Amino acid sequence: MPERTLIELLYGKGAHANPLACVEDLSAELAGRQAGNLPHSVWQIVWHVNFWTDYELRRIRGEKPHYPDHAAESWPQGSAPASEEDWKKESARFAELIGVQAAMAEAGSSELSREVPAMHPKQETHTSTVLAILWQLVAHNSYHVGQIVLVRSAMGAWPPRGGGDSW
Repeated sequence: MPERTLIELLYGKGAHANPLACVEDLSAELAGRQAGNLPHSVWQIVWHVNFWTDYELRRIRGEKPHYPDHAAESWPQGSAPASEEDWKKESARFAELIGVQAAMAEAGSSELSREVPAMHPKQETHTSTVLAILWQLVAHNSYHVGQIVLVRSAMGAWPPRGGGDSW
């Protein structure tokens, strides 16, 4: 049976903002801008989310991705994309990776309960299931999409064209 709630949260149902709407109407210039004292630009946050989503999806597929030695390795070097094309590629990758997670959540219970071994000593010492990793990704995405909302709000660029709560 598909994990309907997981899929809905990936796309911003319930209390979650729609992650695709949060980035789809931003220019590279705005995505690369840092607001006030906030530590990251939208570009950096999207790049970071893509890094960890790709890492975990590769792990689920049985690959052995390199676990970063330092947290800084999971963030891009600069605060802004090099070009509008780079921003479009990264935001398209963001949407694609969310789609891959949703497709995995549609898998049958035998696939979702499949054990995935830990890849690094800093991870838990026991295996996780595909479903547990997908839920962890949803939590990670939600946290960082909230940061995107905060950055956009601080820049006066909220709500996005696709809509979003403004309290």
